[in-house]
Amino acid sequence: MTGEKAGMKGHGLSGKILYGVLAAAFFVLLFALTYSSRENRQEKTQVRIVVLGDSIMGIVRDETSVTEKLAAYLGEPVFNGALGGTCLSRMDTEKRMGYSKDALSMAGLAKAIEAGDFGVQQTVRIRESATEYFGDTIDELENIDFSAVEILIIGHGLNDYHGGAVMYNEEDPYDEYTFTGALRSSITSIRKAYPDLRIILVTPTYSWYTVQQLTCEELDAGYGILEDFVEAEKQVAAELGVEVIDLYHDFYPHESWSDMELYTVDGLHPNEAGREMIARTLAEYLRTD
Repeated sequence: MTGEKAGMKGHGLSGKILYGVLAAAFFVLLFALTYSSRENRQEKTQVRIVVLGDSIMGIVRDETSVTEKLAAYLGEPVFNGALGGTCLSRMDTEKRMGYSKDALSMAGLAKAIEAGDFGVQQTVRIRESATEYFGDTIDELENIDFSAVEILIIGHGLNDYHGGAVMYNEEDPYDEYTFTGALRSSITSIRKAYPDLRIILVTPTYSWYTVQQLTCEELDAGYGILEDFVEAEKQVAAELGVEVIDLYHDFYPHESWSDMELYTVDGLHPNEAGREMIARTLAEYLRTD
């Protein structure tokens, strides 16, 4: 009995050793696969020009888009990170952490760019039409090596204007729930992480509102007409030493109501001729400068 027990004990010990060897091999294999996956994730996208903004830049994403036409003019890739329907400022004045669109605002994206962490944006799920590209865009934006980006073009303002964003907070000039505060905060956050990055603001374009039968010179959602937002944007840009391309003044003809058909599909979003005009203007600015 003693020999039999000893044999059984030895067999059990051998089994434990074999199990340990297999476990160790499995761990090494798992580590190698994980390390390889991490290495792949660390292969960042190299691009010199990134565009962020709203539907003026982002709603069309084919070869006729503003960014693709701009890329053709410049002869180099231009990343389109614009998300239609988003604002420059945070719009949920109740400051609910679960309000997902605020994470996709320029103020929210600036924080993600500064931290190099788009975890919050990755949790956002927008159930609205024409937002199907949001997930892929955030994935691609997260993978960009911002240390290699030289020019960041920001085209926001129309949705803040439409949504009646508060223009400023006298007690807190960096209040991200105001238009000018969000602009200051966004520029400051990005500059903190990438001080050599060239930031260029692009103002909203002139717009017509067919439902209300009003132009942007007449429609006031609570904090001024569109030109007030344009002037506020230019003022903050001057204050912070940021470049501005003015697409509001002397850009779209607007002598008569029918002029909206020249460069827009609905009085707001540019048609192909409008996108061509915007891209050409941006390209000429970048080339000249």
